[in-house]
Amino acid sequence: MKQLDTEQQFEELKQGNTVFEFTADWCPDCKVIEPDLPKLENKYKDFNFVSVDRDKFIDICIDNDILGIPSFLVYKNGKLEGSYIGKERKSIDQIDAFLAKYI
Repeated sequence: MKQLDTEQQFEELKQGNTVFEFTADWCPDCKVIEPDLPKLENKYKDFNFVSVDRDKFIDICIDNDILGIPSFLVYKNGKLEGSYIGKERKSIDQIDAFLAKYI
């Protein structure tokens, strides 16, 4: 999964079809889903998947009400299509069902 490097890159990537995953190295729930995320990337090939380090990009998190991780934002052509935000542990099946709404 591609890693977000700059806030400017975030703005640029929003203009395409992008799934942003908000995560952190210390997040145990993020580690649980990490091994299965490539399956979703392969399934939803029309989207770019980008990992956003919550600690490195706290302003983006604040601007998007990302209070818990892992959380996901889906953008299509510059428009926020959906969000899956919360502190609860998310399974790959739950994330898959969320993404399926935006294909």
